[in-house]
Amino acid sequence: MVKPYSLLTDFDISLFQGGKHFRLYEKMGSHLVEHEGEPGVLFSVWAPNAKSVSVVGDFNQWNPDTHILLPRWDSSGIWEGFIPGVGKGTTYKYHIKTKLGVELDKGDPYARIWETPPRTASIVWNYDHKWKDEKWLQTRLEKAGKPQPWSVYEVHAGSWKKIGHDGNRSLNWRELAEELVPYVKEMGFTHVELMPVMEHPYFPSWGYQITGFFAPTSRSGSPEDLMFLIDKFHEGGIGVILDWVPSHFPSDIHGLYFFDGTHLFEYADMRRGFHPDWNSYVFDYGRNEVRSFLISNALFWLDKYHIDGLRVDAVASMLYHDYSRKEGEWVPNKYGGKENLEAISFLQEFNNAAYQEYPGTETIAEESTAFPGVTKPTFDGGLGFGQKWMMGWMHDTLSYFKRPPMYRRWHQNEITFSMVYAFSERFMLPLSHDEVVHLKSSLLYKMPGDEFQKFANLRALFGHQWTHPGTHILFMGGEIGQSTEWSHDLGVPWELLEYDFHKGVQKWVKALNEVYLNKPAFWRKAFHPDGYEWISGGDTENSVLVFVRHGDPEDPMLLVVCHFNLNYMPEYTVGVPHGGVWREILNSDAKEFGGSGVVNGDLKAAKKPEHGKDYSVTFKLAPLSVMVFEGEKGGGGKTTEMGSVKKTLAVKAKK
Repeated sequence: MVKPYSLLTDFDISLFQGGKHFRLYEKMGSHLVEHEGEPGVLFSVWAPNAKSVSVVGDFNQWNPDTHILLPRWDSSGIWEGFIPGVGKGTTYKYHIKTKLGVELDKGDPYARIWETPPRTASIVWNYDHKWKDEKWLQTRLEKAGKPQPWSVYEVHAGSWKKIGHDGNRSLNWRELAEELVPYVKEMGFTHVELMPVMEHPYFPSWGYQITGFFAPTSRSGSPEDLMFLIDKFHEGGIGVILDWVPSHFPSDIHGLYFFDGTHLFEYADMRRGFHPDWNSYVFDYGRNEVRSFLISNALFWLDKYHIDGLRVDAVASMLYHDYSRKEGEWVPNKYGGKENLEAISFLQEFNNAAYQEYPGTETIAEESTAFPGVTKPTFDGGLGFGQKWMMGWMHDTLSYFKRPPMYRRWHQNEITFSMVYAFSERFMLPLSHDEVVHLKSSLLYKMPGDEFQKFANLRALFGHQWTHPGTHILFMGGEIGQSTEWSHDLGVPWELLEYDFHKGVQKWVKALNEVYLNKPAFWRKAFHPDGYEWISGGDTENSVLVFVRHGDPEDPMLLVVCHFNLNYMPEYTVGVPHGGVWREILNSDAKEFGGSGVVNGDLKAAKKPEHGKDYSVTFKLAPLSVMVFEGEKGGGGKTTEMGSVKKTLAVKAKK
């Protein structure tokens, strides 16, 4: 028997239909409640074009005729009702009879947990986790809007480590809390980015083909187990970013596709509603109820799971109607352009809601085009993201490093071009999972040369990434020089750490993180041109780049020397912004990292002009290396002409 009952008010319905209800998960789906003195479950689902909707489950032997939901009296298209006696752990689906006579069994779009695939039913659930991260959340709030370091370790939870007698079982959430958390902390990463944790039917999709948008995959444990993992990350001082996928969803019949017998969640015109790249469907961003669903989903993870950031997948595919489509296969917008105006406004609204409701969190766009203003504030016409993946840097840099060193002299522009646009957005430099799959080879085996040269190149690549303006992200396995492509069926080959070269790469990444975290010149002005100063990019013959990173005036300057050729030079001179001692704090050629041992120690700057500077330092230049020297304190931030004028006026005023 179904009894009439609702959590939704008229105001809720107004917000939902206006695309402005961002807490739908509190009202829709299944909720354990007590009604008229009876415990049970209130069910609520949006299916405006259905002929009837009933709840089927193990509590009624999956009989579609016993528990038929009631349509609301308004125009919302929502079916709801209270079923007494149903409890936590009950499996269920919505049985939808369409007006065309088709009958569908659908999972609950708002379900908090689903059965473990290949089973597809939703499960009634309420949370039983006592959070212990109040201090973390308070500190996060206090840091909101302030510069902070971002060194991100990207993880596919199902394949970070495999165990079991056949080596084929993934770690569950609590096992990851025991092993992954201390590892990320030991390596010095500030954040972990988890590839989609939401329920997905097909494991090889890596989580990017989602059916349960509000549910962590049951393959890894309960919702409370994931909350426990996040709590442990926060206890260890590590932020948690989730991949979020509002760009598409799969065609599995128990999911959102053709939900009530019509194209409810997806565009009805398949020139807009179908993605050729992923054989999946595109959300209808112009439909207000869909916008409410998606933004509610984003805020749900920030709210219920205390997530610190959302990395939005495939943003470029959302922004353009012609993405991966040929002429005639897409529909222009009302102005005749290729931009999806509905998706643009949706992303702006999503970002506004996230930052307004959860200050201190971060949104990050995987956006691969030159779309303007991805990280500009929405009030200034931008999309409002906090950061954007710097895909151009990734493509150019990997292209450069794949070249044998003898040819790099003719391609210096590939490694320097990123500085032309480095401050046009707030960029994150990615070496992600996408670069080590589908026959692209591992990072290590993209590198040319013999074994020594491959590892030296890999260390130089990471040194360049960590010292470049912006923030950075590295996919698991890269930090140990994984020699094979990533496979979701295999864990990271940790046995490689028995070998010195692999161990050396891991030590190098750890050292990079330690210096990055403790030297504010690397992150204080990561998104501002005042944080970067070219010294020399013109030595193409030796493939050398020299630049300085600046923080605030009290932060010591950092001189970075990148040498991407094989030659050793016993004396190499570069200009520096000030005199005094320049202390070598990083050198990828040090023996502890697997290098040849060409190191320098402290350098005393000479009063000898070079590269337009009054002072210079001379040092040994190791082959295929990245070196970082720290200037004496007081060298400080980048001195601008205006800064010098202000300083002169201040001195005169004091006199």
